[in-house]
Amino acid sequence: GTRDHPPAHVVLRDRLLAAVVACFKRHGAAAIDTPVLELRETLTGKYGEDAKLIYELQDQGGERLALRYDLTVPFARYLAMNKITNMKRYHVAKVYRRDNPATTRGRYREFYQCDFDIAGQFDPMIPDAECLKIVHEILSDLQLGDFLIKVNHRQVLNGVFAVCGIPESKFLTACSTVDKLDKMPWEEVRSEMVGEKGLSPEAADRIGEYVQLHGGLDLIEQLLQDPKLSQNKLAKEGLGDMKLLFEYLTLFGITGKISFDLSLARGLDYYTGVIFEAVLLQQENEHVEEAVSVGSVAGGGRYDGLVGMFDPKGRKVPCVGVSIGIERIFSILEQRVEASGEKVRTTETQVLVATPQKHLLAARLKLISELWDAGIKAEMLYKKDPKLLKQLQYCEDTGIPFVAIVGEQELTEGVIKLRDVARREEVRI
Repeated sequence: GTRDHPPAHVVLRDRLLAAVVACFKRHGAAAIDTPVLELRETLTGKYGEDAKLIYELQDQGGERLALRYDLTVPFARYLAMNKITNMKRYHVAKVYRRDNPATTRGRYREFYQCDFDIAGQFDPMIPDAECLKIVHEILSDLQLGDFLIKVNHRQVLNGVFAVCGIPESKFLTACSTVDKLDKMPWEEVRSEMVGEKGLSPEAADRIGEYVQLHGGLDLIEQLLQDPKLSQNKLAKEGLGDMKLLFEYLTLFGITGKISFDLSLARGLDYYTGVIFEAVLLQQENEHVEEAVSVGSVAGGGRYDGLVGMFDPKGRKVPCVGVSIGIERIFSILEQRVEASGEKVRTTETQVLVATPQKHLLAARLKLISELWDAGIKAEMLYKKDPKLLKQLQYCEDTGIPFVAIVGEQELTEGVIKLRDVARREEVRI
């Protein structure tokens, strides 16, 4: 369920990661790194129903360890351990999940995550808006086609549950069911709520009226006027936040790609405020009006309580962050490159050192050594007397742009012939 990457894929992935990291740096984030192994108790109790996917390991010394499941919980532990209350950071690294891999859909047991987080006590919704701007920038930079960023708020969702008559003890399970609305129709979600989660049919129907709504500022205004929701403290606070957020997103000029979507729940336990998820939209063909979603390629939200869980004194550090689903994006780009038949250069070699006659291995070794020492990326064939045609063919195949040819005549005159492979032109140097 993990995968081997041939060289061409590694090059593609590096290009992707470089574009993402460039965006993080543009927003002033510093890089940090945390260990792959965490203590098991660091991870347990942070992921809700997904806890069964944590990769646990037993150390010979009896220590219970686990492989990191994401980069957010280790970041919260890092802040608490080092008593840091203010930080803007990014982290690109592998995470591990004991999931049923679905390699065709870009789901693996070992995969990269690219995270950006802002930790610290700031005025409401300003950092949150920046996180959404980053998602918008990255998805635009990578030119993946049309996308939509869905946004919701944990307090609005909890307020909705409360006014629909759901006991607080069932908020989280109701949440994880609502979150399935993008994958299955409301009827199925409703029957799971009533059948498996034990909610009353009336409550489920009342929830249905809300969670199928989506829109922008207009919807926020409409919900602020809603007779039931406007009476609920949580919902009112959450909607106030959403209104601010949309004002800032309007100033960033990105509301066209953003939808306030009440069905978005993101199954994780640790979110406390804004939550968001980006999906790529695929126009199947000209006749289909509805755009089809390819699945989530980025997600995140505010998690103000997480750092406090690791602090012995329970000191809180508010945080908001985003994770870019680089493997999903990578699967899409891979398919595109394969479809286009474009060849990806897998090395950065600039020059092949070649000889036209026999008995010139010494000349090649001396020359290539000089090139390497001068910082020039060079290769040669590992044969004593390779044929010139073979050497030129190797350049064609691998995309090496230049050949430095040193033969008997060149040695006598103290020159080399430099051949431009694509143009098939030679100059003497």
